[in-house]
Amino acid sequence: MINVEEILSRMTPNQKVNYDKVMQQMVKKWQTENTRPSVLMHVCCAPCSTYTLEYITQFCDVTIYFANSNIHPKVEYERRSYVTQKFVNDFNRNTGQNVQFLAAPYEPNEFFRKVHGLEDEPEGGDRCKVCYDYRLDKTAAKAVELGFDYFGSALTISPHKNSQTINAVGLEVQKIYDTQYLPSDFKKNQGYKRSVEMCAEYDIYRQCYCGCVFGAQAQGIDLIQVKKDAKTFMADKDLERDYSHIRFVVSGKEI
Repeated sequence: MINVEEILSRMTPNQKVNYDKVMQQMVKKWQTENTRPSVLMHVCCAPCSTYTLEYITQFCDVTIYFANSNIHPKVEYERRSYVTQKFVNDFNRNTGQNVQFLAAPYEPNEFFRKVHGLEDEPEGGDRCKVCYDYRLDKTAAKAVELGFDYFGSALTISPHKNSQTINAVGLEVQKIYDTQYLPSDFKKNQGYKRSVEMCAEYDIYRQCYCGCVFGAQAQGIDLIQVKKDAKTFMADKDLERDYSHIRFVVSGKEI
């Protein structure tokens, strides 16, 4: 495995890091060594999964990790989880890939404890940084538990997210666990543009807010309507069974 800190140590100090180029250096080494590492990739929704999977599955075996207890309300969380699973299923069918899906338990009270005192922070501020850390920490811990080579996040595909902050958080989390962080900036190389195109191609639901109740309220999102729409969508869906065939399994047992 490649420790991204070794690559960063060879760069000019204090320069703004192009994390896409850093990942490309790692990809070149994998190709030279004829290796295909396993990656547990945190995603927050289907839209951020689109180009991320199209790009990274060229070089890695990927399992999606849906760890997003920040999403409110619960039925909206369920909708996003379901839509992500459907996209993974359709992506595998269309590309011949074997991306798997794994979801963390929905524990919103845990999220609220993490961001207590930061409720009034603006979008992109300290509350968001704590949220990145919360979700990447879960991803790293699960990557160690299940033996993945790397952990990463598709959050960097969003033009509304600071990839410098996300990658800095990932590198800090890496120091705690016996696994390696996969740096990224998936919005580069017109990645975000491609994600929008793929959302149209796959007819993917694109939510109107990041996820947490605090951000939604700041944006003036009608959460009552969001809840109604999500309930209507999920009425004839089975979150646990409809796409069970893509669930990550170990020794024949679903995690």
